[in-house]
Amino acid sequence: MDQDHRPHAPAPFAQAIGRTRYMVLLAVAAVLLVSAALFVVGALQALAAIWHTVQAGLRGETSSVGLTIEFLEIVSSMLKAVVFYLVGIGLYSLFIAPLNLTAALGVESFGDLESRIVSVVIVILAVTFLEHFIAWKDPAELVQFGGTMAVVVASLVLFQFHASRTRHEQKRFDALTEARAQRELFENDTQQREIRPEEQAAASDQTPSG
Repeated sequence: MDQDHRPHAPAPFAQAIGRTRYMVLLAVAAVLLVSAALFVVGALQALAAIWHTVQAGLRGETSSVGLTIEFLEIVSSMLKAVVFYLVGIGLYSLFIAPLNLTAALGVESFGDLESRIVSVVIVILAVTFLEHFIAWKDPAELVQFGGTMAVVVASLVLFQFHASRTRHEQKRFDALTEARAQRELFENDTQQREIRPEEQAAASDQTPSG
């Protein structure tokens, strides 16, 4: 039998360690429950805001600043619920079993999950600043708040750009290995990874020459 194709003996505890990924189900259940709670809170806020809008209309009040801020708070609550939802389904798809939903959302790796969360966080920050801007209580405080927010958003955008660029370069080499590992883990229930000759060759090609 060819030495490269001999069956490999399973490493000690490989099966047991591979099974520990099911502990992630606790985190998945927790964050999905939090997401559901936030969606319910957002729905209740929406009903209250609609009722307040109807009452304001019946009273003939034309000022809409307070109602606008109330509606923006609803958007913020829903976006926070989306963050927890993405984390929940992302962890499930990465550790337990792949989902078509995560593939449709473009969340097929930790890097993708990180990118989506950062994007939603940026939108939440923008909505939060818009709330303060509409309220316009203290201009000096608003400028300080806006400057701080701009620094945070710029840092997140730069981080996301760098991470996306690094991830794109790495995927050129790891796509085949990642797809094979996912197939063996989720379809064949194989916990231990087998190093193949073509992967060793690809790894040696990536190693910089001295």
